[in-house]
Amino acid sequence: MTLRIANCSGFYGDRLSAAREMVEGGPIDVLTGDWLAELTMLILAGNRLKGRPGYAPTFLTQLEEVLGTCLDNGIKIVTNAGGLDPAGCAAAVHELAARLGLSPRVAHVTGDDLTGRDLDLTNADTGEKLTATPLTANAYLGGRPIAAALSAGADVVVTGRVTDAALVTGPGIWRYGWGPGDLDPLAGSVVAGHIIECGCQAMGGNYAFFQDVPDLAHCGFPIAELHADGSCVITKHPGTGGLVSIGTVTAQLVYEIAGPRYLGPDVVARFDTITLSDDGPDRVRVSGVRGEPPPGTLKVAVNYLAGYRNTMTLVLTGLDIEAKARLAEETLWARIPRDSFDAVDVTLTDGGLLRITVMDADQRRAGRAFSSAVVETGLASYPGFYGLTPPGNASPYGVYWPVLIPAAEVRAQVFLDGKEVPVPLDASAAADPEPDVVRPPLPQLLADQPTVRLPLGRLAGARSGDKGGNANLGVWVETAERYDWLAAHLTTDRLTELLPDLAPYRITRYELPNLHALNFVVHGLLGRGVAASPRMDPQAKALGELIRAQPVDVPATLLL
Repeated sequence: MTLRIANCSGFYGDRLSAAREMVEGGPIDVLTGDWLAELTMLILAGNRLKGRPGYAPTFLTQLEEVLGTCLDNGIKIVTNAGGLDPAGCAAAVHELAARLGLSPRVAHVTGDDLTGRDLDLTNADTGEKLTATPLTANAYLGGRPIAAALSAGADVVVTGRVTDAALVTGPGIWRYGWGPGDLDPLAGSVVAGHIIECGCQAMGGNYAFFQDVPDLAHCGFPIAELHADGSCVITKHPGTGGLVSIGTVTAQLVYEIAGPRYLGPDVVARFDTITLSDDGPDRVRVSGVRGEPPPGTLKVAVNYLAGYRNTMTLVLTGLDIEAKARLAEETLWARIPRDSFDAVDVTLTDGGLLRITVMDADQRRAGRAFSSAVVETGLASYPGFYGLTPPGNASPYGVYWPVLIPAAEVRAQVFLDGKEVPVPLDASAAADPEPDVVRPPLPQLLADQPTVRLPLGRLAGARSGDKGGNANLGVWVETAERYDWLAAHLTTDRLTELLPDLAPYRITRYELPNLHALNFVVHGLLGRGVAASPRMDPQAKALGELIRAQPVDVPATLLL
């Protein structure tokens, strides 16, 4: 027996035609969609302050095209598009269905919203105490409330903040009846969910070796064929573009993770036990995943409004770029003192862009007072002066603040067509975690070999992303022999030599020999999170490609 779970959205803004493509492209049992990145909760909060919905209305746009077909074919729909208002989203689904002459059973999951609760607001990453008033506070729920909704007969399940993987774990619990003690199957479903949650990224999208991916312009979305033991096959509909390979699946597995233990409310999935194998064209089997009991805490995503920000970008060309940058700053700060702002970030890129970002509690000071001061220097600054941004007002920005609370303090609730459905509260017993699986590298076998100097990316793939204020950088190679070299060569010290901009930050390295991969967590690189980061790449998406471009000395035998 196989449960075919398809994904049609990896973020709020993904391809609108994907739901129809997945429903019409071949047989599926469950259609899922992920709309909620950490930044999305802040975006939805801003929408709600402006009188707009606190959920993702694009979900309704997709649903209109497929709801009738899903009902006719028994396809369940599970989505976290409810955002900050799952009840409102469920009501909108009912309204849409009535307009279409359909009568689905619609469930929504609540209990994640902890806004207004007396929480311990200690930052889980930095240990700081939050003194500001939270704008949103949402706990990451697991898959069991989703399973309860499906077991009660829901055709459509709308949630608020759940883990991304819960959209797969919930249907797995529903179909196979996994209890809290079925740790390995639960862990396998979490891994399946992590692979397909970002849509096309598991099908060759944003892939380091993109030249190997056919017809990426028409990339298909992923399907996880989930089995009762938690193993799965990752695939896509026939005739769609993209590629499903061990490489593309590995790339997604090392995206936005930390150590080998992937913590969640249902189970801790051991990423150091995953086995990937070829199952045919565009089919990768994922098996062997071990699970451990979940922690006694839940992660809560807190957002608060921190003030206003503004960025002006100047272009520096020709000779003496660094001297021109210094002059640009001197003339600007003579007009408006640098220390008059709460925070200032100045970045000079290799391409000659001078980005000046200011942040302040005073909207006027960070707005026209700053941007007009930049423009006023236009005839009294460096030669070739011109900018990419016109003077403008400041915009509000928020800060993402992760905290942990006891899991027992959160109670998920499920409502099916307005009536509450009971949710099992059983939890697995805690147990001592097993040791990490580490295979020691064998660098001495290659120590005296001739080397070839070439960019790291000719040998290794990489993918990077954001987790709050931290960035993750996953690097992998194809073979065990290449991994032995990579694990010995790419230490944290070597990483900062290759990318000196990372040197000021604490970096943690984790080994995943089963995936021939290393994962680095760069703590604090993104400051207070995506919405507050002044970096040109606030989500650290390009970090992987930066490391791949750096020249390294590789043993020649590894290139054969």
